[in-house]
Amino acid sequence: MKGSGDIDFAVIRENTEGLYCGIQGILSRGGEDEAGVDVRLITRKGAERIISYAFRLSMRRKGAPIDRKRRVTCVDKSNVLAGCRLFRSIYNDLARRFPRIEKDYAYVDAMCQWLIRRPEKYDVIVTTNLFGDILSEIGASLQGGLGLAPSANIGEKHGMFEPVHGSAPQYAGRNLANPAAAILSAKMMLEWLSEKSTDEQLDVAARLIERAVVQSLEKGEGLTHDLGGTTSTIQAGQAVVRNMRLLAQKED
Repeated sequence: MKGSGDIDFAVIRENTEGLYCGIQGILSRGGEDEAGVDVRLITRKGAERIISYAFRLSMRRKGAPIDRKRRVTCVDKSNVLAGCRLFRSIYNDLARRFPRIEKDYAYVDAMCQWLIRRPEKYDVIVTTNLFGDILSEIGASLQGGLGLAPSANIGEKHGMFEPVHGSAPQYAGRNLANPAAAILSAKMMLEWLSEKSTDEQLDVAARLIERAVVQSLEKGEGLTHDLGGTTSTIQAGQAVVRNMRLLAQKED
C-alpha cells in the first residue's frame, strides 16, 4: 500500500493546442452525419514553451519519491503520430540544457497503467493537451479524488487557478462540495506570485495553506462526502482556517 509520501508528481499539460484547439467539423450527406473530423495542431512554439516550463519546474522540486531524482517524463504517442514525433524531438533538444534532470519517456497508453502501478517513480510529466487531460484525471484519483485536485493555467504573463474538476450542478446550494481543491488552487496561485515577485512571504503563506489542509484531513475535520465523511463545505473550510491560525501561532 502506498502512502501520501510515496506520491508527488505534477502533470504539465499544453493547454492551447492539440485536439481542443477547435479545428473540427461534421461531414453530412442526405441529412445524416457521416463522419466527424478533428485535426490536432502541435507547434514548435507551443511545445517549447510547455517543455521548458516542465524542466524548470523539476529544478525547483525535490525529485521523484522513489529515488529523489529530478525527472521529466515525456508522454506521447510518437510511434504513430506526427505531432508527437515533433513534440518528442523538441523535448530531446531542450533536455540538453538541463543535464542534471533525468530524461524519461512513455507512450500514453502505457503511462496510464504505470501511473497506477508505480506513481512513486514520477516527478514531472509533460505532454500534449488531450493526453494531459486524461493523465491529470488519473492523478486526481490517486490523491483522493477530484475534490482534492488543484490546477493552474499559466501563460507567459498571466495565470488562472482553479480546481481540476468541472462544475457539479447536482451539489449546488447543498453545502456538500469539497472546498480543498479550490483552497489548494489558491496555494498554487501564491506560489506563482511568489516566483514572479520574489516575495518569500507569499511562499510561506502557500506552505501554510497546504499544511492546514493536510492537518484538517488528518484530524477528520475536512472529510466531506466524497472522502467518506459527513463534513459540510462550510465546516471543512472553517477547519482549514482554524488549522492555519494554529500553525501561524506556532511559527510566531
